[in-house]
Order: sequence, then structure tokens, then C-alpha cells
Amino acid sequence: MFTKALSISELPPGSKKTVFLSGKRIMIANIEGEFFAVDDTCTHAQCSLGGEGFLDSNVVMCGCHGAQYDVTSGKVLALPAVVDLSSYPTKVEGSDVLVDL
Repeated sequence: MFTKALSISELPPGSKKTVFLSGKRIMIANIEGEFFAVDDTCTHAQCSLGGEGFLDSNVVMCGCHGAQYDVTSGKVLALPAVVDLSSYPTKVEGSDVLVDL
């Protein structure tokens, strides 16, 4: 079931944000006007990707130890992480970004 995560105006292109949905921390990234949602917590050291990470195009790098993930799929791109993030479908309705957990 899709749930409102935020308004489009809250997340300009090239930025990311942590939201709480159904008791889960989710990072949402705006990549050139397309929205992607993945787990917010790095699988290596439990750091917040939305709060402590750095976004470069479609890659988020953990601010704690440098693990890298593709925000479009949740796939690990660089060590020390070895476990992918869960990713979630998103859609835009009106001015809202919705995430399906």
C-alpha cells in the first residue's frame, strides 16, 4: 500500500532525506526529478544514509565508513558493505511522493 512520504517541494533534485514510514527509516532521493526509496540504515555499520551520507548522482556513500549503494536499486557498489539495501516502489500523485512498503 502506497503511503505519503513527503511533498515534492521538500526534496529538490540531487538531494536526499530520511523519513519514517510504518515504523521504518527510509531514505528518499530525488535523482533528476525521479524519486527512489531505500532503507536509510547502512548495512555495514548502521549509520543513517539520509542523515550522514553523501549523494552523488544515483550513488549514496555512507558518511561513517564509505560504503556505497545505488539508490535506484539498493545494490552495494563499494565495500565495506556486502549486503544490499531494500528498495521500495515510489510514485508521484499531485504534489506528493508516495512509497510502497
